[in-house]
Amino acid sequence: MNKTRDITVTVNGKSCQAAIEPRLLLADFLRQTLGLTGTHVGCEHGVCGACTVLLDGDSVRSCLMFAVQADGRSVETVESLGSIGRLNALQESFHEHHALQCGFCTPGMLITATDFIRKYPLATDDDIREGLSGNLCRCTGYEHIVKAIRAVVSKSGDIR
Repeated sequence: MNKTRDITVTVNGKSCQAAIEPRLLLADFLRQTLGLTGTHVGCEHGVCGACTVLLDGDSVRSCLMFAVQADGRSVETVESLGSIGRLNALQESFHEHHALQCGFCTPGMLITATDFIRKYPLATDDDIREGLSGNLCRCTGYEHIVKAIRAVVSKSGDIR
């Protein structure tokens, strides 16, 4: 009996087809099948936010979704934001404002921030903190992360 299912997912603008087991998590599909290791797996319970990706433009926890649920849909990972030597405005701001330490939470923070910068006005630092409330960082205390996001929003709100 065939225990795989064929899926087609657009990942970072490229169509990807694969035959996968229905129980394969989206995070594992991205990391193991596609080799996109920027999506980190932390708690595996959807609490820490390290595995956050954009699914059809909305942030989701990829450790809580099966890859088959993304069939026919669009996924954006942290790899879609920029590259070494060509960071996007948000990544550059994280660098300039020292908004990371160990870096484990950074991909999820960047994706979450990308989502709420695109959708909300973020008039205050409290708005930014609320947007980040589902992402845990054990190192930074969030001050520099908030400053980095505020700097991008203050410039234009355009993170591309």
